[in-house]
Amino acid sequence: MSNLTMIDPVMETYGRFPITLTYGEGSYVYDEAGIKYLDYTAGIATCNLGHRPPSVQQAVEQQLNSLWHVSNLYHIQPQEQLAKLLTENTVFDQVFFGNSGAEANEGAIKLARRYHQKIKKNHRFEIVTFKQSFHGRTLATLKATGQEKIQDGFTPHMPGFRYLPYNDVDALDDLIHDETAAVMLELTQGEGGVIPAEKEWVEQLVTTCQQAGVLVIVDEIQTGVGRTGTLYLYEQYGFEPDILTSAKGLASGFPIGAVLAKHDVAKAFSKGTHGSTFGGNPIVTTAGLATLQAVLAPGFLSEVKQKANDFITGLNQIKEANSTIKIVRASGFLIGLELTEPAIDYVNKAREEMQTLFVMAGPNVLRILPPLTTTEEEMHKALRVIHDLFV
Repeated sequence: MSNLTMIDPVMETYGRFPITLTYGEGSYVYDEAGIKYLDYTAGIATCNLGHRPPSVQQAVEQQLNSLWHVSNLYHIQPQEQLAKLLTENTVFDQVFFGNSGAEANEGAIKLARRYHQKIKKNHRFEIVTFKQSFHGRTLATLKATGQEKIQDGFTPHMPGFRYLPYNDVDALDDLIHDETAAVMLELTQGEGGVIPAEKEWVEQLVTTCQQAGVLVIVDEIQTGVGRTGTLYLYEQYGFEPDILTSAKGLASGFPIGAVLAKHDVAKAFSKGTHGSTFGGNPIVTTAGLATLQAVLAPGFLSEVKQKANDFITGLNQIKEANSTIKIVRASGFLIGLELTEPAIDYVNKAREEMQTLFVMAGPNVLRILPPLTTTEEEMHKALRVIHDLFV
């Protein structure tokens, strides 16, 4: 019995840092000892408006006093309002709501397969993804993820997935097979090292898919909801995906996932073919609606672009003076510093000595994810921290 009491009751699936966070406001969080940290992780690109943004908190508090949860067998007003706002501000026509990015990607995979089998009347099922991608940890999405370490220990793996090298134009010659239903890609690989897709490569990929009748799915779990300076990153590449997945920043920390699709694809999900008990419930979609309204407010995204450009300029100036930083890669406020040394050492030093929170994106990449609402003063503070890290 004494040995049992020593076991952590929470499964040890995370390598946790040795602090317990108890309070957050804006760009800052506090631990149980009252120590204040500048949070440039934003819940890993989730708290895009910072911690407890007032407009979202107020909307959720009002919803808590009226209705928490009902079945999706009934109409849910904030869910329909959020879907309308999403479709009005993107190229998509319909939305399915789930609870997470992995669930959204799983839904997109199902939708692509069902579209071919029920709408196009063929038997295409294969999903092509890319090496070093990350699409989730369900049995389907971990197989969609092009990283062996994510798949380790979960055999037999789900069939129907194939990988190509990212940003490799020559490899696109092998993009389409007879059974290929869709290509799923991140326009910036977040977990894979903060690697933006090259526009020429994306243009050729999209053209090849369109000519072959293969769907294009963009995974914007990490890049979406303003993080890159536009509502979604596909806007900066000049094409219209067939399906888009969104989560993370969509509801300011409340668990949400969304599959957005053109109507001719979305109609493959007929009544009874897909569902989610909690997906799109009144609380989370109220948070999502308030979040999206804030991001779409006049001037907000242009300000994000300007702040991100200024911050990246400062990072490049630090890089020029320090050989430890090999390269600065960024899509707006999704930023990676590729280092010559392990990034974990600098993540720990920033937290322990400078009360600033960063995360990693692979062994040698320091990932920086400011809230989109960060101030000029906070950016200057973060740049001083980064400068001092590498002195």
